[in-house]
Amino acid sequence: VLKLFKLLHRTRQEVFKNDTRALEAARQKINEEFRNNQDETSEEKINELLKIASDVEVILRTSVVQAVHTDSDKI
Repeated sequence: VLKLFKLLHRTRQEVFKNDTRALEAARQKINEEFRNNQDETSEEKINELLKIASDVEVILRTSVVQAVHTDSDKI
């Protein structure tokens, strides 16, 4: 669980590099989700939550695109 938590935070830092608002929002959401489920004891539910977190990490890494304006009409 801790390994996945750290991986999500590392991915967040790479994906949202130089975007302080997105970095902070992602940090809060990751921490909130793990905190909300920290007392879960059902092995089945824990495995389901870990699968969701793993899927989120893959989606962040493969689907999020950061764009930078280079001119008034160019990204």
